[in-house]
Amino acid sequence: MRILAVIPARGGSKGIPRKNIRLLAGRPLIYYSIHTALACAAITDVAVTTDSIEIADLAEQYGAEIILRDPELATDEATLDPVVYHAACMMEVRKQAAYDIVITLQPTTPLLRSGTLEHGICRFLEGRWDTLLSVVNRPRLFWEKRGDAIVPLYTERRNRQDLRPQYLETGAFLITGRSFLTAESRIGRRVSVFETDEDESIELRTPNDWLLAEHRLERKRIAFRVDGYTQLGMGHIYNCLTMAYSLMMEHDVLLILHERSVEGIKKVRESCLPYVVLHNDAEIDRVIADYHPDIWVNDCLNTDEAYILHLKKSIPRVVTIEDLGTGSEVADAAINALYIEAGRAAHVYSGYEYVCLREEFQIEEPRAFSEEVRSVIIMFGGTDPANLNRKIYHSLLKYAPRHPDIRFLFITGVGYDYEAHGVVTREDCNIFVYPNVPRVSKYMKEADLAITSQGRTIFELAAMGVPAIVLSQNRREQTHRFAQMANGFINLGMGEEVEQVMIENTLDWLIHTPSVRRNMHELLLQYPLREGVERVRDIILGRGGRYSGI
Repeated sequence: MRILAVIPARGGSKGIPRKNIRLLAGRPLIYYSIHTALACAAITDVAVTTDSIEIADLAEQYGAEIILRDPELATDEATLDPVVYHAACMMEVRKQAAYDIVITLQPTTPLLRSGTLEHGICRFLEGRWDTLLSVVNRPRLFWEKRGDAIVPLYTERRNRQDLRPQYLETGAFLITGRSFLTAESRIGRRVSVFETDEDESIELRTPNDWLLAEHRLERKRIAFRVDGYTQLGMGHIYNCLTMAYSLMMEHDVLLILHERSVEGIKKVRESCLPYVVLHNDAEIDRVIADYHPDIWVNDCLNTDEAYILHLKKSIPRVVTIEDLGTGSEVADAAINALYIEAGRAAHVYSGYEYVCLREEFQIEEPRAFSEEVRSVIIMFGGTDPANLNRKIYHSLLKYAPRHPDIRFLFITGVGYDYEAHGVVTREDCNIFVYPNVPRVSKYMKEADLAITSQGRTIFELAAMGVPAIVLSQNRREQTHRFAQMANGFINLGMGEEVEQVMIENTLDWLIHTPSVRRNMHELLLQYPLREGVERVRDIILGRGGRYSGI
């Protein structure tokens, strides 16, 4: 079975001047169709038919045979049928052999993958078709003009997903039997179609098409390895979700979690982002082989050097987040927003400048300072591993009635069983419990004071200008140095060790000393935290520089 791929590429182009030799994502446009055809094992020969010596030189450099067209086949009026027929005839003379199948590949569809072309050839052979066309399915509610009337081309209005298929022919490929190729036609009697995805159907007809194709060619596959469960907390999950949302419009993202991350899996499932669940760490290699990531982002605390070096064998770029292990030393970049690590290597980015605020905090404005405290929120993350919610709750059962004008709101996370711990709404004490709320910023904006742990929530409170009393969940949290009085926080240390009377006295002091709260409010708002997502995006993608702000 002899198969010829013909790539028509004339020199003249009015829509995009010199289109076939202009650089698209760093390579001449003509490169992509030649590369796709040569990578397809079923194809015997690849020929570029052109009237341009410049195109011919490039195409020959990339491994294609060259057929120089007659001038009459290079005009604006010339159709592809005689061009492809001429190329096939010339190649048969050159090779002294006849072809069984001729494929037209247009260079204006550079995103066509060789695997898709292989599948198309298999479909053509299995179905014994005369001709197979590449198409994209774009069902729409079409209308047309008939005389003076505008009439629908459908019989019933339906949702898009319920419309019958409507195929739009693309230039990706046209496969036809050699006997059906003439100077007037490339279409046989028995015709079928092969659906390609939206990317592979992009045709470069206008400058906007060019920009879209270039964007898609530069699209990366980014894998986030992350966990979240009761003992670990949910901060890593929220951080990776923020970055995945930020990157997903320009790149492909995948979240990878271990099966022990029950609470994390639940939250990721709610996000509607693609994810996979590992049953053991040995399955990571299988995920890498299936997904072929360009970038791996590891947000799972301490990594070791051997693990990161293993990833780097098959992944071009590896980034770690909140990683104090030896693996961070050999990663391409280490981002530690919660830790300030002066003096570490140039690939380490640490400090508040690299905090990734969730989308809701990117758009929500902080509330103006209030002299009176009317609302206090209590937040201890997605799982509250030290169960500080219960500690504060029992303290407030006695304390809150002394402040009938203040509402105490517990905002509990997806992994905290508030009912099992007896943390429930008590309207008689002005205590209200709101589990797993969709927009935390809504409650922060109404808060005059907060009680929280020392994780990422402190940055969200800072962005909203909410003064806070901080209690650490564990020793590691105590190393997060942002939660200090100099930045607008009262840090009481390890939550399990703090006496309830200390918490109550600190509340009393802040409630009755508006000047202190005002100072805390102003200190919190001095930091440009909303810029962190963009900085971290650039670092993940390998185009980031070090922050040089305040």
